[in-house]
Amino acid sequence: MKKIIGYRKLLGVNENADLQELKTIYRNLMKQWHPDKFEGNDEGRAEAEAKGKHIIEAYHFLVSIAPETKAAYHAEYTLTITTIGIKDFDYKSETLVISFADGSSYEYFGVPKALYVKFINTPTPARFARRHIYSSFPYRLASKQVQEVA
Repeated sequence: MKKIIGYRKLLGVNENADLQELKTIYRNLMKQWHPDKFEGNDEGRAEAEAKGKHIIEAYHFLVSIAPETKAAYHAEYTLTITTIGIKDFDYKSETLVISFADGSSYEYFGVPKALYVKFINTPTPARFARRHIYSSFPYRLASKQVQEVA
């Protein structure tokens, strides 16, 4: 959750920002912090490059968790969490990453450590996740392994 809040603060948006608003704010910030505006000022140029990278990262992250993005991939997400088995999982600072057997991985944000401990100690992690994690926390597709067709 800290990551989400930090990125929203950086772009100056609230949780209700839609994709068009994010895009407009992103473009304006990138114009403001474009390195070419700092010609002759190496220190300012370096700061602008760093700030630009951070803005790009924030924009792509917030787009990935936007309601419109989640709606577009809802059917695929539902199929994955209901029919594909959990292959692996990792937890770090309230972010739970669950990897599925189909090669996809999803990040869940704001997962308390106590819930993670229950998750790893349950005899049926997929069932536990369906009941307590999948619909309870903000998530995004972290990676999707492309399956090659022979």
